[in-house]
Amino acid sequence: MLILTKHKGQFFKSILIGTCLIITMSCQDKNDDPSIEEIVEEEPVEESFKLPNINLNNWKVTLPIGNPTEVKPPEILNYATNETLKPFMYNDSINGALVFYTYPGASTANSSYSRTELREQMNPGSNTTNWTFEQGGKMKGTLSMDEISKDNDGDYHRTMVMQIHGRLTNEQRDLIGEDDNNAPPVLKVYWQDEKVRVVTKALKDITLSDTEILETDSWQDGESYFFDENVGFEKFTVEVKVTSGRIEVILNENTSKVFDGIHMEKWGIFENYFKAGNYLQTKDEGSFASVKYYDLTVSH
Repeated sequence: MLILTKHKGQFFKSILIGTCLIITMSCQDKNDDPSIEEIVEEEPVEESFKLPNINLNNWKVTLPIGNPTEVKPPEILNYATNETLKPFMYNDSINGALVFYTYPGASTANSSYSRTELREQMNPGSNTTNWTFEQGGKMKGTLSMDEISKDNDGDYHRTMVMQIHGRLTNEQRDLIGEDDNNAPPVLKVYWQDEKVRVVTKALKDITLSDTEILETDSWQDGESYFFDENVGFEKFTVEVKVTSGRIEVILNENTSKVFDGIHMEKWGIFENYFKAGNYLQTKDEGSFASVKYYDLTVSH
């Protein structure tokens, strides 16, 4: 007898009918041949394992430990088993992402903030080969904010997820008497207030000579732009296109911001390299961030 209460509905009716059918069929089989034992086979479980679409042959990574610590190609290619890298750069094999985790720790000579960040190396293992705006370049990445701490006011901290960084040639370095090849970042891309913010550099005085332009102090943060879209903790895509005197930043393939004019034209004097990852912009105790990159490509 099949008895159903009204609120159980069709779902339980189907279950009971299915159960009766199984029992009936089982009994019929055993009656036909009592010597056959009932064998229940479990369906095989398919394991899904996804990897990020990122070729690390032309990237080194800086970590928030050591002085700080850097890992270059080819060692970076074995990040999944590298004991130094594993706490800071690891796979999310469920979602197919490379996770960059960082917290306040060791910083580079020209910064007070810490990072787990990739640095482009056109010649693997070396920083000396870079590119100019005239040569151009394109970087495109799909990423998401995984986790990030909050400040004392309850607001999320911010982190830099992409950069175009300037670099002095050896000749330029010697010309202005510097002890390293550092130049400012001409483009900074932030995850900030759950949106994407981009900032470029501008000369303090456009009448400066080509030699004076090489000085870091000749530049300051210029135009700052927030994209309207709230990306939050969802996936988003950022594409950066560089040509002579021009930077274009495209969010999710449909919203574009162009930076051009005299400041970008003057920037053509520098060499450049791309950066991507997680450059945390705070030293608050207990702060941290993890950023997921699903794919990252660069071309020139």
